[in-house]
Amino acid sequence: MTEMRIWVKSALLQLCIFFLVLAPNWALFGLTARDTILLLTPNFEERMRELEKVSPENICDRLGLHKKQKRMCRKGKGVAETLVRAARLAALECQHQFQDERWNCTMGNYRKNILEKGIKETSFLYAISSAALVNEVSRACAQGILDRCTCDESEDLDNTKTWRWGGCGDNIRFGLKFSKKFIGGGGGAEKDIRAKVDEHNTEAGTKAVKDLVHKICKCQGVSGSCAVRTCWLRLSPFPVVGRAIKTKYEKSAKVIDVTNQANGKTQLMKRRRALMEQTNSYENHDIVPIRTSDLTHIEDSPNFCRESRYSPGTVGRSCIKGKNCDSICCGRGYNVQKQKYKRACKCEVVWCCSLQCKYCIIEEEVYLCK
Repeated sequence: MTEMRIWVKSALLQLCIFFLVLAPNWALFGLTARDTILLLTPNFEERMRELEKVSPENICDRLGLHKKQKRMCRKGKGVAETLVRAARLAALECQHQFQDERWNCTMGNYRKNILEKGIKETSFLYAISSAALVNEVSRACAQGILDRCTCDESEDLDNTKTWRWGGCGDNIRFGLKFSKKFIGGGGGAEKDIRAKVDEHNTEAGTKAVKDLVHKICKCQGVSGSCAVRTCWLRLSPFPVVGRAIKTKYEKSAKVIDVTNQANGKTQLMKRRRALMEQTNSYENHDIVPIRTSDLTHIEDSPNFCRESRYSPGTVGRSCIKGKNCDSICCGRGYNVQKQKYKRACKCEVVWCCSLQCKYCIIEEEVYLCK
């Protein structure tokens, strides 16, 4: 009986570990409204590698997808892998864009709690995740990863000639179409303001990718005469998209839900002046419409200085003296530590094809928030 109890406890523990590693949880923010499809913990890179070893069919089962999304995941080669890559891309770009700020896109429960709020950081997470999905699907078409699409199929481009001369455009049209269908939104029952804000930020992320697409052309002909000119569409590098969304995050508008007296429908509007927040005066002349490219939020963000449900705080965080220590350390000051490490130095080429280096001890100061 004792051995049986031990076996049951062991089985339950393994089941819990399974759900912690691969069960639906806190990533690909916004692809399923406020639900999310993949666990992103601080060691999410390791989890991604584990998931890459799983068959595509099992990936679709293990992702937290709605019924319609699960059908799309299983329909065609490469979809499951593309979804996983989109999650990874969004997470890495978020960490890259916020690495020198108080909120540094922390993984795990902190992120889960942020997704429950309607703050600026949530708006960025929704936008960057939808942008990553469009980006990865569009590139997967051009790379032959997906069997449901090929290179860019824009009507104004001669794709036969483009392919012949070695160009294969990113299929942004399919990426946008797939993402819109996969994410959903639009129609249905009347949405509350939070649902409208989440949907708006998701669409702003896809628009950021679309707006940064550019055309590449190549001349072909005798002696560069450009007798034949072929062109194809190319996505901008994703860090460029990330910076654009980060800029929108910094200008994110706090919005309210206002009823249009003409048609009786509600729409998101932003306050013209901060005074409106104090007076709660929302006359027609006090509010203005938001643009489709704007990011929006409905709640104020915490300061992220001390540990809370939304952040581990900034105690012990490293900062760059003269650049961001005052901001990250929240006025508490910082401690200075000296660290020593080895670095290759005095390198020289040895005939013919090798490089020999010595190793020097480098000492540098590290600034850690109090």
